[in-house]
Amino acid sequence: MSISDKNSAKEERIHGDRPSSDGGENGAGAGPSSDFDTAWNFLNAHRDATDDTSSVDIAALRRKIDLRIVPLMFLCYTLQFLDKVILNYARVMGITKELNLVGNDFSNVATFLFVGLLCFEIPNIYFLQAVPAAKWLGLNVILWGTATACGAAATNYTTLLVSRVFLGIFEATIAPSLMLISSMWYTKSEQAPRFSLWYTGLGIGQIVGGLVSYGFQHMGPGARLSGWRTMFLVLGVITVIVGAFVIFFLPDTPMKAKWLSDKEKVALLKHVSVNQTGVENRKFRGKEILEALIDPQIYLLLLSVVLLSVSSGVVTSYSATLIQQLKYDSKTAALMNMPSGVVSIFFTLFVGWGIRFQSHRWAFIIVCIIPAIIGGALMSFLPSSNRPGCLAGIYLVNAVVAPLAIFYNWTMANVGGGTKRAFAAAIISGSFSLGNIIGPQTFQARDAPEYRPAKLAVMGTQSGCALTTFLLFLYYVWQNKRRTSERENEDNYMSSETWAGMTDRENKQFRYSY
Repeated sequence: MSISDKNSAKEERIHGDRPSSDGGENGAGAGPSSDFDTAWNFLNAHRDATDDTSSVDIAALRRKIDLRIVPLMFLCYTLQFLDKVILNYARVMGITKELNLVGNDFSNVATFLFVGLLCFEIPNIYFLQAVPAAKWLGLNVILWGTATACGAAATNYTTLLVSRVFLGIFEATIAPSLMLISSMWYTKSEQAPRFSLWYTGLGIGQIVGGLVSYGFQHMGPGARLSGWRTMFLVLGVITVIVGAFVIFFLPDTPMKAKWLSDKEKVALLKHVSVNQTGVENRKFRGKEILEALIDPQIYLLLLSVVLLSVSSGVVTSYSATLIQQLKYDSKTAALMNMPSGVVSIFFTLFVGWGIRFQSHRWAFIIVCIIPAIIGGALMSFLPSSNRPGCLAGIYLVNAVVAPLAIFYNWTMANVGGGTKRAFAAAIISGSFSLGNIIGPQTFQARDAPEYRPAKLAVMGTQSGCALTTFLLFLYYVWQNKRRTSERENEDNYMSSETWAGMTDRENKQFRYSY
């Protein structure tokens, strides 16, 4: 077990004694403070509830939280992927012919969704701190559902491009919001499987997308809307409905959960206090962004996610096309893409639960990258006449989907400070967008039908990601060795280090997880 996770065994119990009100080492005064995390203000105002939280069963409380918030986050992530990937299926359903897309038009449409997403990540940093995360998420789910439905009205390349750019703008908040929300409710070791649970929405989206495409391809020629247009419209409406549910039923913070008693809220906050990353702090601190800009871990995370996401862009936009190139008709190509989702789900759950009990995020990431490299090799070097081998390659590349959830979790586990965490969440999400911009652009019309450069790019970028992941591991080991060997005040959940909103670099008691 790593140095950074020595506290994992302690995370299963409730920490600390009665909070101090003297404004000294263990508190910040009896009244609320904007400098401290809102969780500290809640604890400070509910001192009576802290007298006896030993009767709260943390395992039962965790299950209660799982049932209330994970399904909603899962639905959001499933729909954001599904609303993106339906363009992949629309291509084999005739969208290029109906809208007269020529040359690299389709690649540009796939790319500019992520351009919109990337451009909005910067203003999204402000909104993630200024607006409650759950409300901001729900609003954007409604807006991107609207953009998806509007895509059904596209009449040419330009109108389709505009609808996809707006889809990207509104989807910019999905990953950062879910990252911040998840980190509020769970300790570091508990976060990995929960990140994985909502992240399996990607694999489910691949499976459902194949079924949805297959179903809508059976619409008769006399239908008022073509199959792909109806698919856009129906999924857009479903997304809007889910967004409304998020606004009304997903609490902004644990302190605002109406279905938790004050004693349960206090027990939960004491339980997650070991993270030393806080729950919510609305105070914007510009110096935390400056700190992030000179923090080596941010750049290593950024580079790793960019390299990883090049293959993700291939999976999202071109997997059905690659299958169709193996001489399958459009309906069969949609169905044959479904095993990709199964591979995504398997590896996502494997690494999520593996990290919960064994830590070593870096090793699990590399374990997933190896089959993706093998998949890229099979795609690149086997002739298209070898259907089983090429299909195996396309499916294995989907193993690369799983590490992104771990990078999301890694970011939330190792970045402290409200503003810095929001900035890091947006930057890492933006890195995913950058990789997805590069991915579709490796598919150039001149390389059809084999698309050999794109397939080789999968191998090269995954190998690069394995290297940067290992360097990140070494960096965290080095940083932990520079700090004191043991935490001070580890059992005091009201200590200044816990809720004072300090960044990971300011808080010398902070330990990096790896």
